[in-house]
Amino acid sequence: MSAEHTAGVGDVSAPPTLRRDLEAVLMVVDQPVSEYDLARALDLPVEVVARTLEELSGEYTEQGRGFDLRAVAEGWRVYTRPECADVVEHFLREGQEVRLTQAALETMAVVAYRQPVSRGRVSAVRGVNCDGVMRTLVLRGLIEEAGHDPESGALLYRTTSYFLERLGLRGLDELPDLAPFLPDDIEGLDDTGEHTQ
Repeated sequence: MSAEHTAGVGDVSAPPTLRRDLEAVLMVVDQPVSEYDLARALDLPVEVVARTLEELSGEYTEQGRGFDLRAVAEGWRVYTRPECADVVEHFLREGQEVRLTQAALETMAVVAYRQPVSRGRVSAVRGVNCDGVMRTLVLRGLIEEAGHDPESGALLYRTTSYFLERLGLRGLDELPDLAPFLPDDIEGLDDTGEHTQ
């Protein structure tokens, strides 16, 4: 299917920039986006957006791209293809040139000082959604799952022995005393990052 193809529904055609605009939005989201939200943002009928998303997804598969556009329960999102998992994991774990971003360092510090801790609490401390950064840290072997919170059921995370090894520490008790710089009211937050009463 050509890139100039315009999907039409009734008398409404997809603008020639729709495919480009959808790709741009989907490359920056960190969670699936519904067809309705995309349509509303682009001021187009849901049917036009849905058809264009399906066309893009099919084209990426036909072209054998390293990424895939998938519809999941919550909406559409770009994912790496399962057959690329080994190379992505190798890059994230072993790539010597790959340094942790400031966001990853901050997230790792929160996990180190508040472990075991849920993603919601980490996001609450940082003030931004940390799901993507947490996934990267898990893939790099620096943090790992540590069971579920008995009250909320939220998945908990802790640092790994690889984390200690990379920092040259024998144990968590050797971490510098940075805890006083974290917010005092973190205990008053639930796992969504909302304050509890």
